[in-house]
Amino acid sequence: MKRIDRDRAFTALAWAIFVLPLIAAAPPPATYPDLPSETPERFEPSTESFDYVERDVMIPMRDGVRLRTVILVPKGARGAPILLTRTPYDAAELTSHAQSAHLGPVVTGYDHATEVIVEGGYIRAVQDVRGKYGSEGDYVMTRPVRGPLNPTPVDHSTDTFDTIDWLVKNVPETNGRVGILGISYNGFLALMALVDPHPALKVAVPMNPMVDGWLGDDWFHNGAFRQQMMPYLYEQEATRASEEKWWTSHFDDYDMFMQAGSAGELGRRRGLEQVGFWRKILAHPTYDAFWRDQSVDKVLAARPLKVPVMVVHSLWDQEDIYGAIAVYGAIEPKDTDNDQVFLVMGPWYHGQEIEDGSALGALIRERYGALLPPGDPAPVPGSVPERRRFEGGRPARRRVRDRDECVEAARRLAGRNRERLQDPRHAALPPRGSQAELRRARGRRSGVRGIHLQPCEARALPRSSDPAGRL
Repeated sequence: MKRIDRDRAFTALAWAIFVLPLIAAAPPPATYPDLPSETPERFEPSTESFDYVERDVMIPMRDGVRLRTVILVPKGARGAPILLTRTPYDAAELTSHAQSAHLGPVVTGYDHATEVIVEGGYIRAVQDVRGKYGSEGDYVMTRPVRGPLNPTPVDHSTDTFDTIDWLVKNVPETNGRVGILGISYNGFLALMALVDPHPALKVAVPMNPMVDGWLGDDWFHNGAFRQQMMPYLYEQEATRASEEKWWTSHFDDYDMFMQAGSAGELGRRRGLEQVGFWRKILAHPTYDAFWRDQSVDKVLAARPLKVPVMVVHSLWDQEDIYGAIAVYGAIEPKDTDNDQVFLVMGPWYHGQEIEDGSALGALIRERYGALLPPGDPAPVPGSVPERRRFEGGRPARRRVRDRDECVEAARRLAGRNRERLQDPRHAALPPRGSQAELRRARGRRSGVRGIHLQPCEARALPRSSDPAGRL
């Protein structure tokens, strides 16, 4: 036996004889009187006084992935329709805008048509998309439909179908009718529900939807990359719950971008190349098949129109100025009877239409009235004109009698938007200077100074003798 082996054997024997018995004989730790925790194992809130019931469920998809869904049911609801929103922005947060015993404050905030929900007695359902927050699965930014860009058997259309199927079978208070609505990304998700819609889906309301990320929505505006989306990409995809936050490094973001020299270099410095969608943007700076094949207006143009759609567009949308009009142009020709596709346009910035809109209440109410069970209050048939024109800065509304006039006005607006996107003056960076100078420069670039708003047209529902039951 080698010397080193003899030494190891001797050491092991010494431990076994002298050390281990001492450890085994060591006295137990000192004890003291028990002081029980004051926090219960499981706390059950007392919510008997609430006028709604909250259910937090995991809904299984066809591939086994479960999606977290928060359901708010008005107490005493029977035969109530469901309003669904799918989101990458945390369903739990979007259904807790206030700590209140009343449903109204809880759903007063982003993506909620509060008056419609509360006064109409709707069941509200908000779901995390796969890969975000409480949902399982992998996250892909604006996941394309199944096909060349998505070889998996699932997309947002199948997830919406499976979600609606579960809701109408497992929420006993519902009448089996579902509507879907959403703003921006959530508006994109509302459109995706139309690709292969569930029979229980009776209406979709996409507001300022993301439609074509290169031509004019979010990532590029007619090919000009929007650097201000880099923080969004960073926070949205770095982690499931968006805990990682973009940080500031300069007093003015303009100096941050100029000092880096390019968006690509700034992304490299911030570690953004770890994020999958950023790598796709770097790989596809031009309008190639990656962007064309997932453009939602083109996807829907190739599908039959099966569900009524109300498209909502903001004239001053700083993010998604292209999508709503593009979708309207793609699906309106399918509406041969003029009773399926509706357009609302107003002098709003991105998402502003969900705020106080008392002047549009009748329009919104009659649209959602299609979901109401027979016997519930709905607008008097014919009380809403077929056309309305809204002029910014004026309380008066003018009737637009000719349908072609409304459609032509929308086309003219789309043309003006394209011209503005192509105008290099609108893509130029503001001059270096004070914050006040930068604000003035931004105001000049956007064309918004004071209240000089252009007129817009809103197409309401056609008259119906049975608005509550015709869907």
